[in-house]
Amino acid sequence: MPAPALTLTAIPDLPLVEPGDDLAAILIDGLARAGIAPAARDVLVVAQKVVSKAESRYRDLGAVTPSDRARDLARAVDKDPRLVEVILSESEAVVAHKPGVLVVAHRLGFVLANAGIDRSNVRPEPGAERVLLLPENPDASAAALKARLDAHFKIELAVIVSDSLGRAWRNGVTGIALGAAGLPALRDMIGRKDLFGRTLDVTQTGFADDIAAAAALVMGQADEGLPAVLLRGLAWHEPASDARALLRPKDEDLFR
Repeated sequence: MPAPALTLTAIPDLPLVEPGDDLAAILIDGLARAGIAPAARDVLVVAQKVVSKAESRYRDLGAVTPSDRARDLARAVDKDPRLVEVILSESEAVVAHKPGVLVVAHRLGFVLANAGIDRSNVRPEPGAERVLLLPENPDASAAALKARLDAHFKIELAVIVSDSLGRAWRNGVTGIALGAAGLPALRDMIGRKDLFGRTLDVTQTGFADDIAAAAALVMGQADEGLPAVLLRGLAWHEPASDARALLRPKDEDLFR
């Protein structure tokens, strides 16, 4: 049996995405220009920022009036109270904070800093102070892109909407899947045998997160301008599940 191999190919020269753009068409055109022909079971990883931009998930801080709660919290974390107000509007609870750090439980279930709201790689707009929010529903965004790509290429692809998050116990950010379609986001190994015949009792793998982290090595984190990566060489047998399967319930989360 040949050794497994995985290839990661960034889609070059994609245009900057603006609100209302047809992101699926942009990706299809980018693949064609690069001479990349997707194959069945390829996975296209798309950065959250371009999905959010296409979905016009901007807020103008100049139009935000912070509440008393946001002002108090802003003083504690040394952040703009208008930004804190937007963070709170996207969150269900404040999990932890200290000067410079505000960790919240996002309304979508993610636990992350600043509700994923960001200014980096956001084009300045004259007369506005724009910040970019996460997609309204990343799993639905992934599913919509998959449907368009499948129809165009006449094959079954998988799509992941990725972002970069920090992790408990570890320094640094890594790629994770906010949304997924067409693959098992979480793979359950319970009941399988290890090399020595022992039964695995608790092992699950974050398959979609692994893929997003691999793609992040190619995408980069700064000015690379490579928001989409095609992965080839993966195999799976489990039914598809969306990225919500990766969210640990609060009553099982020892950090909350």
